[in-house]
Amino acid sequence: MGADPCMIGRREFLRSGLGVAVAATVACRRSQTKPVTQARAAVAILRAASYSDDLVDRLWRGAAACGLQARGLRVLIKPNLVEVVPGAPVHTEAAVLAAVVELFEKLGAAEIIIGEGPGHRRDTLFLAEEAGYREVVPRFDARFVDLNRDDVACVRGFAGSDSGIYLPRTALGADLVVSVARMKTHHWAGATLAMKNLFGVVPGALYGWPKNYLHQVGIGPSVAGLYRIFPRTFAIVDGIVGMEGNGPIQGRARPCGALVMGRDMAAVDATCCRIMGIDPMRIEYLRLVSAPGQINAERIEQRGEPIAAVRTPFALIPEFRHVRLG
Repeated sequence: MGADPCMIGRREFLRSGLGVAVAATVACRRSQTKPVTQARAAVAILRAASYSDDLVDRLWRGAAACGLQARGLRVLIKPNLVEVVPGAPVHTEAAVLAAVVELFEKLGAAEIIIGEGPGHRRDTLFLAEEAGYREVVPRFDARFVDLNRDDVACVRGFAGSDSGIYLPRTALGADLVVSVARMKTHHWAGATLAMKNLFGVVPGALYGWPKNYLHQVGIGPSVAGLYRIFPRTFAIVDGIVGMEGNGPIQGRARPCGALVMGRDMAAVDATCCRIMGIDPMRIEYLRLVSAPGQINAERIEQRGEPIAAVRTPFALIPEFRHVRLG
């Protein structure tokens, strides 16, 4: 897989084994990168005991605490819909997604798009139906874009090199990408939160299921590379009921009773790790994106509830017990 997909014709790229045919228009652009900042990142923790709570109120208070502005913006909401397992906390709950859509309507977003590219299943709308999204999210079908099959553009500067990656135009053209993740452990990455949720913007129709190219590059470098490509993001992590053990699909439910929000995805994920009893600096993708001290607890301004009020140690598989906070 040494060839740079941005340096070869699209037909040759598709024939190279990196992907299969998909109707797309292709352009090339240079990745924007997140600036390294020394300012403290605001992360809000809101208690929510169940999905029947007033989630819009919780999200509104969290948005205000983090200074979120969305008036006039084109917003892409990216849920976590890797798979749907009835009764298991695998995907973003429909109640959470509906509340996030309502939040951005209240914030005055000019356009709200819901986009996802599941890593395991090819019929995205079937998964959305199974997850209950089409039932509870107003105008879901009109808002929805299947990122696995969207038109794409080539972006350089992926995964620490000048190599390129094709990404959906819908995601690249958004003023704000909102990662709505679930708080889960992960059997290969240790934890899967807002940053790992960006795997779902990579088109499966080009890169296979479950996004094979990213696994060849490496999960940590791929997450870090995607994080740097999308500088305008907001993270919302659902920890009302998370998943522990053999996540992200086969683990057990772990109620945590919290929503975690912020504009700095690395700071949000680091905070979630601390809630879960995980050392964020032992999670490869967080270590790769962090300037010295960037995700240290003293560099994150916790708003709302303190971490101690919602700390819930998640069970880890043996291969990741070394990431446990001391």
